[in-house]
Amino acid sequence: MSNAVLRARSLKGVAARRGDEAALVDASRTLAAEKIAAYIERVVSTAPPLTPDQRSRLTALLTSEAA
Repeated sequence: MSNAVLRARSLKGVAARRGDEAALVDASRTLAAEKIAAYIERVVSTAPPLTPDQRSRLTALLTSEAA
């Protein structure tokens, strides 16, 4: 697990223990983003280079309003 994921998980735990609902929502969002980023980094580091079309498709998935 990356340091960023561990740090985000810790912040979520602190927010939960304090009963701070707004901080808990923010920490949950941050933890999810860090987990996704760590997964993407693992996949990209082992995959062959992407074509420009593949990059565009993945970018669209990550930047769409529906996401």
